[in-house]
Amino acid sequence: MKCFIGLGNPGKQYELNRHNIGFMAIDHFADKWGIRTFQSKCKGLLGEGNVNGTKVYLLKPMTYMNLSGESMRAFLDFYKADLEDVTIIYDDMDTPYGQIRLRYQGSSGGHNGIKSIIQHGGTQTFNRIRMGVNRPAPGYNIADYVLSNFSKEEMRSMEQILDLTCEAMEFSLDNSFEKTMAKFNK
Repeated sequence: MKCFIGLGNPGKQYELNRHNIGFMAIDHFADKWGIRTFQSKCKGLLGEGNVNGTKVYLLKPMTYMNLSGESMRAFLDFYKADLEDVTIIYDDMDTPYGQIRLRYQGSSGGHNGIKSIIQHGGTQTFNRIRMGVNRPAPGYNIADYVLSNFSKEEMRSMEQILDLTCEAMEFSLDNSFEKTMAKFNK
């Protein structure tokens, strides 16, 4: 059993925000693998399916970004799951747009959703797929930037980025996270 948790904010107004790229990745993976039904569970929207013989859960926390760890903790407790079976997918300003970076430990880097995951997981060691959203220009408010929509130009290449993220997710189902990092961190 594996669980992918994409971070974002619920609501139509946030749908295409940089901060919601984790939700976008979960939706893209669900579409690709025919996971159509998401139910309200574990303080989020939870889908489940079978991917090449592996039971996969897809979770989009509905707690808003800053409380994402509450949803993860509810999932871990309800399913008696281990944190090593979970991969967190989220936006990262220190990764260039169009690239992904995988890590299994480190600080939050100022990301409030990851701060919450660390708090509720009790560790800084967990699998992560960081999706690049670039950094704003100097002087631009960080919160305004991550809560702004992707530009039309960025949206033109979004499908390729989501495809790459899904490839990493799929690869991690049959391979160790270390091997997945070696393949996808370029």
